[in-house]
Amino acid sequence: MEPSTADTCSRALRDGPPWWRFQWMRKWCDWRWILVAAFLMPVIGQAQDVERGTQYLGREIAMTMHWTGANWLIRTKREREEAASTMRKELRLKPGMVACDMGCGNGYHTIPMAESVGEKGAVYAVDIQQEMLDLLAKRCEAKGISTVVPILGGDTDPKLPEDEIDLILMVDVYHEFSHPAEMLAGMRKALRKGGVVVLVEYREEDPTVPIKPLHKMSKAQINKEMKANGFKLVREFQELPWQHMMFFGRDDDASFEETAKAEGTEDGRKETQGTQEE
Repeated sequence: MEPSTADTCSRALRDGPPWWRFQWMRKWCDWRWILVAAFLMPVIGQAQDVERGTQYLGREIAMTMHWTGANWLIRTKREREEAASTMRKELRLKPGMVACDMGCGNGYHTIPMAESVGEKGAVYAVDIQQEMLDLLAKRCEAKGISTVVPILGGDTDPKLPEDEIDLILMVDVYHEFSHPAEMLAGMRKALRKGGVVVLVEYREEDPTVPIKPLHKMSKAQINKEMKANGFKLVREFQELPWQHMMFFGRDDDASFEETAKAEGTEDGRKETQGTQEE
């Protein structure tokens, strides 16, 4: 059943993404603005091409961040809060690789990724809002970067080329997918042998992480959803200040086990810097 406009408005006010903390957005919570919000909030979903899902495998799906909050993505304190450069270092990108920044926004991670893969590599930048891609294009032009390939994705299709991607990064994005299974199916097809999907999500298990609960995920829930969609955990890094960082390969890709055997380890899963089990 499609939610009513009032339900959508109410849910947005209650569970909107972190940029709702901006003072100019908080005034929407004033009852005097509820009527106005009822007319304006559908704009948030204007890029959606199908009815939005609200639940998946026991998890409530968060709303997508609107492009008008894009400045929050490039806030100056983000490096201190999330250790973004450390996270990107753990991606282990090399010149010539083909990567994807899924839910790229205005390119906070896209541009450094493009610099890592160099002129012989490429970074597919996927977002469901054209305005985000326009902001990204301006930043790439200012940096002189020409290896970023913008893609206007859909709610059920990332629109990536098949069997071409070495690494797909999703930073605080996956929990907002309205149709996770369909999106993961598209990404699974896009991976080449040895390719990985990397999920970076705020830790639900840690109550000190100052993010709304709807925008957090536990390791258990991440593993549950990825396993259900044909992925296996092959590596993880748990030294970021606020976030899980988990690497998943296709469950039918034997290259991880082959690599592990060559390295003398028991299986294809690797843990980095003191990673703990669930």
